Amino acid sequence: MKDSLLNDKFFSRLETLAFNLKSHLLGYFGGKHLVSTYGQTVEFADFREYQLGDDIRRIDWNLFSRFEKYFIKLFTDERQMHVQIFVDCSASMGKDNPEKAAYAIAAAAALGFLAVHNMDKVSFHIMKGNTTENPFGTIVGKNAFFRAVGQLEDLVFDGESDIEKCITSCPETGNNNGLTVIISDFFTNSDWKKAVDYLCYKKRQVMLLQPLTPAEVEPTFDGRVNLIDSESLDLVDEKNMKIRITRSAQSAYREALKDFYADIRTFAKKRGVDYITVNTEDPIEKVLFGELLKVGMIS
Repeated sequence: MKDSLLNDKFFSRLETLAFNLKSHLLGYFGGKHLVSTYGQTVEFADFREYQLGDDIRRIDWNLFSRFEKYFIKLFTDERQMHVQIFVDCSASMGKDNPEKAAYAIAAAAALGFLAVHNMDKVSFHIMKGNTTENPFGTIVGKNAFFRAVGQLEDLVFDGESDIEKCITSCPETGNNNGLTVIISDFFTNSDWKKAVDYLCYKKRQVMLLQPLTPAEVEPTFDGRVNLIDSESLDLVDEKNMKIRITRSAQSAYREALKDFYADIRTFAKKRGVDYITVNTEDPIEKVLFGELLKVGMIS
């Protein structure tokens, strides 16, 4: 990755953090996440009365001597989760905004590192058109992770991405076994909300990460300009227009952006989904050490 965003010092700081995933997720055996079910760890959790078929080696004989009833010891269960990171590679995410593309890739890499550092699986899903690609497969361990990260910089951001179709047609979504992160500006005509509903149906924990450039957050254009949709293949597309930008137009844009934020935030809250919007002008550390801590995603 580029030194300006991710380097050895940055990754070493990430080693102090861990994902806080929901305890009711099932996951796979052999991880570090405590779940609500009982398992085979050495950490004591509770007692319950002995039932036919229970392992008699778990009977607590001290309790039997006191109550003349058989009780068995229950221990906590730790599971490995699958963190899936879907990256929107449409033109609005990087064709004319290389800083946004670099930011999205850096955020994906950082989240992936948090996963493998905490013994979780991770996979990067590249969304283009109506399909998603998983070029690196399911990654386990830091060696495989760093090999994949070295190729993320080569991603090409162009065209459109149908987030709904990309995610709902992905055969590797899984069920109740981890976290799905969608990295996108959500400047799309596709019904991405259906993709989130699909992930919630699959009992995935979901996080939306929305990177926006300073020009998108607070545009400084003035006078007559040509607005060209970066995802339009035809220059005469009706999305393209000539417009005179005035103070009233800038004010209307700010209000529309507020409504845009509010709509996503309201939708996410109703679904129990975490939503983070970031300015690419801010250091990537602010996302991980600030925003993710704020929503309780990491500790």
